[in-house]
Amino acid sequence: MAKTSKEYLSDILKLNLEKTEFEWLMDAITRVANAKSKKDLYISYSLCTSKIKDRPISDFGDENFQWESYLKQQKASTLEMSRIFMLLSVLELEEVFLKPVQQLIQISDKTELETFLKYLVLLPKPEHFKFAAVEALRTNIATVFNAISQMNPYPSRYFTTAEWNQMYLKSAFMQQDLKRIPEVEKMANKDLTRIISDYAHERWAASRDIDPMFWRPVSPFLEGALVNDIERLFQSENQREQKAATLVCFHSDTQPAKKLLDTYNTYLQQVEKGELTWKNV
Repeated sequence: MAKTSKEYLSDILKLNLEKTEFEWLMDAITRVANAKSKKDLYISYSLCTSKIKDRPISDFGDENFQWESYLKQQKASTLEMSRIFMLLSVLELEEVFLKPVQQLIQISDKTELETFLKYLVLLPKPEHFKFAAVEALRTNIATVFNAISQMNPYPSRYFTTAEWNQMYLKSAFMQQDLKRIPEVEKMANKDLTRIISDYAHERWAASRDIDPMFWRPVSPFLEGALVNDIERLFQSENQREQKAATLVCFHSDTQPAKKLLDTYNTYLQQVEKGELTWKNV
């Protein structure tokens, strides 16, 4: 029988924590669960900082854990995983601890909030905490915003189209790394292409640059005014914009895209050979 996320995290923590740290964590969780006390949860959660030394998770064991590559990608630490493991464990008693955990997130400090947002998908019924993920879209603190927007599977699973579009646009507005937003092709939609075009025209009118990665979602919807936008990229002196335009058209099935590639084909062969992709544009 496959192990649960809780069992895997327990194994990972046992491998990476000192014996005394692991014993303290397990005892604290048992006390909180037995007492069914919000106050005890908050105290134990805050004590993690002083009881557990924060260091990178270096040993993931021999068994495959569905989120292992994600934890490595996020450079998960012992303190982060201890906090998430505590929340995951008490949330098994959903009727007792759901609201206390929701409230805990609302009063958490910046570092705690970043941890929570990065590893939301590990918690049972993560949709119960969507309010925190959506609220993070409103912040101007880059590390908090990036905790939910970058390399995080949560938005594409639980956000509405409008919420995902808001996240994508704000990532561009805050000049964050758009390559780190996953599932862009899956989440592409016609409303987003309109937003991208409108935003681009605002930037151009103000003589400001746009990250060429910003155009990635428009391939399936390349028509109308967007065709002129992409042709503008082809005619740019910026090679990255020319490359982005080539990728947009190459991944589009529309007739205008094929027509543009007939005219502007400087980088077409590189794309066809797989030498030029959205990962290295």
